[in-house]
Amino acid sequence: MITISLQVPEESLISLKAQPDAFARELPMLAAVKLFELGKLSSGRAAQLAGMTRVEFLMQLGRYQVSPFVLDPETLAADVANA
Repeated sequence: MITISLQVPEESLISLKAQPDAFARELPMLAAVKLFELGKLSSGRAAQLAGMTRVEFLMQLGRYQVSPFVLDPETLAADVANA
């Protein structure tokens, strides 16, 4: 396991109304969700980054308004056309 240190301005935590410990615990999940959303990580690897199982990760995506279904525009258009 690799450790990465991140400096966070105090003003950011104040704006987020977050305590440092709570923010540090949530940051891996936030990173995992965004990397999954961008297609940079699979759901399994994103779950690993977030420190949970794949099923738990997929179930949590709704909290971040991210769909667990990965559809590119062409696939989505074909599905709409076939509906």
